[in-house]
Amino acid sequence: MKSTKIIFWITTIIIFLFEGVMPAFTSQTELAKEGIRHLGYPEYFGNALVVFKIVGVLLLVIPTIPNRVKEWAYAGFAFDFIFASISHCAVDGIGFQVFFPLIFLVILILSYTSYHKLLNYKSSN
Repeated sequence: MKSTKIIFWITTIIIFLFEGVMPAFTSQTELAKEGIRHLGYPEYFGNALVVFKIVGVLLLVIPTIPNRVKEWAYAGFAFDFIFASISHCAVDGIGFQVFFPLIFLVILILSYTSYHKLLNYKSSN
């Protein structure tokens, strides 16, 4: 059970850093704004996305958040990664930018499965 807890926290912290902390500090840079424009989205979409990402990572890391709410946060991040990959593919074709969000999708899936293993362990004890 200790290894499951370690996997959960490592993967969840990676999501927290890359989807919460990093966007919070970089979303107003010209590079980030150009990235949103490049994909064909309006600037306000990028701002809304950052707000939802910050809220989402907080929902994942705060232990007292109800399980059903955490499920929605996991789903939101899954949609985010899938649609980011699709957007990059549609605009730039197949390349690293298409696969980068899918790497984080795998990390998210590891976090999600370990989260449920921990829940099942708690409920059986």
